[in-house]
Amino acid sequence: MRVCRSLLVFALAVVPLGGCGMPAELMSAGAIAGVAGTIAVFGRSPADLVVSLVSGKDCSIVRWDEGKSYCKPQEPPPQPPTFCTRSLGVVNCWSDPALLQDHPTQVADGPTTLSPAQEADRTARWP
Repeated sequence: MRVCRSLLVFALAVVPLGGCGMPAELMSAGAIAGVAGTIAVFGRSPADLVVSLVSGKDCSIVRWDEGKSYCKPQEPPPQPPTFCTRSLGVVNCWSDPALLQDHPTQVADGPTTLSPAQEADRTARWP
């Protein structure tokens, strides 16, 4: 995370210096190439990087061009998995496992909620 911020600050500080002492035609072509390169590498323009860094949201002109919102909305927490059990040769899924009498084991044998680290990653600020 710290490396990404250092690279971002370096890129924002050095990219504008590339046009020093150039004719106006080459400077504008260089700026267009720089913006196109930034979009190709980061998926956002230099202005998007600044907006994303300040707001803490994932904002991109590419998302807007695809007809989506400019900033990516925060994802809702995942739905709990369906409770499914094995029966004679088939799998049965239940909407309310509390109503089952003998509390059978699930077919999917994993966690049903996000861990604290996963939840922190899901709700973290950008970048």
